Amino acid sequence: MSAATPVRVRFAPSPTGMFHVGGARSALYNWAVARQSGGVFVLRVEDTDAARNKPEWTEGIINALAAIGIHQDDPTFEGPYFQSHHAERHREAAEQLKASGHAYYCDCTREQLTARTGSEHLGYDGFCRDRGLAYAEGRALRFRTPDEGETVVKDVVRGDTVFPNKAIEDFVIARGDGSAVFLLANVVDDLDEKITEVIRGEEHLSNTPKQQLLWEALGATPPVWAHLSVIVNEKRQKLSKRRDKVALEDYLAEGFLPEAMVNYLMLLGWSPGEDEEILPFEELVRRFRISDVNTSPAFFDIKKLTAFNGEYIRALTPEQFLAACAPYLTAPYATWTPEQFDQALFETVAPLAQTRLAVLSEITANVDFLFLDQPVEDEASWSKAMKPGADAILRDARSAYETAEWAAEPLKETLLAIGEKHGLKLGKAQAPVRVAVTGRTVGLPLFESLEALGRDRVLARLDAAIAKL
Repeated sequence: MSAATPVRVRFAPSPTGMFHVGGARSALYNWAVARQSGGVFVLRVEDTDAARNKPEWTEGIINALAAIGIHQDDPTFEGPYFQSHHAERHREAAEQLKASGHAYYCDCTREQLTARTGSEHLGYDGFCRDRGLAYAEGRALRFRTPDEGETVVKDVVRGDTVFPNKAIEDFVIARGDGSAVFLLANVVDDLDEKITEVIRGEEHLSNTPKQQLLWEALGATPPVWAHLSVIVNEKRQKLSKRRDKVALEDYLAEGFLPEAMVNYLMLLGWSPGEDEEILPFEELVRRFRISDVNTSPAFFDIKKLTAFNGEYIRALTPEQFLAACAPYLTAPYATWTPEQFDQALFETVAPLAQTRLAVLSEITANVDFLFLDQPVEDEASWSKAMKPGADAILRDARSAYETAEWAAEPLKETLLAIGEKHGLKLGKAQAPVRVAVTGRTVGLPLFESLEALGRDRVLARLDAAIAKL
């Protein structure tokens, strides 16, 4: 590819399920290459598998991409390309290959091939190569792979991979009904959309020599290839939707910020260097080089992603944080009714919550005690905090708080003195009070929470806990 050739990359998901984080990484790498080169990002939906594709999956992928800032930006085409809209063009390419002698019709069945080769697992034996069959319903069209030589896939991530042509069978490019298979449709779409660089997962590497042969047979120069390593879980197993949490939509719904997801996914197999990791996307794009991507499997570390997300949450402005929390303060997340929710009260504790959340959905459990008539009763928290002597702490706190100055610092000093009276440090002394008032052993700072909740409601909850003990 010459320096003057404009860069055009593509992301071509198949809408057969929710959007895999591995696909999101591939899309981001393509987007970064387009952005840093002033090139074009093409979004193509490969929807020819009618039995497995669903419109809602397509919409989900488009929406998930939009959430992380990615969209079709080909100025010549509005919206994503749909592979199914180009079936006739795929047929024309198949006929072109037949006419040029690069393909031939075959009527062999699997049973016949097995009988000839003595195995169900051997590739096609070329039986129909020189039979001169014409098109007929049910006859597949096969590509005539060169007998000699080799196909060298030049991959900017993996280097050169050599495939002896004799090891590549004469593969099917069109089915018996004339429709193109994925290999041919994919190549024709890339050719027509003038794709110059194909950046995708390594699971496609085995198809690449066949696709490169098709590019050359159609009289075109193959694109630059770049195959990304697989993403694995903590057991170093490839991320699987049957076993792992892999859908980008699920992470976003849980309250992982799009900016945090983008930052983390960009680092799955690549490093910006200089021991820096949390960087704005513009800076990641500036530093990104596809040739620097690692070939080793990339570990999807949810703990690290969560830590990233916490950093991004803390970096939000107060207004941004309030807006980001809003979806988690109503059904189906909220355990309170709309009438019980108090926006002004929430805003008083929001700055406290912002310093503690790892994901936005945690806001619900952190503030529910403010809006419910009684706190959510967590049995494990109760058992942990209500040890022998807890009732005495609660009674003393109840008595002192009836007249104490109602502000966080005086409330803290009061309980500190009660703890010293009972030979306890503040952490031990406040545990039963926290559980009595908020229902849990962890949460927002206790004394600011007491101040926000108000004297009457705090005293009522202490009374209820004392009665239960």
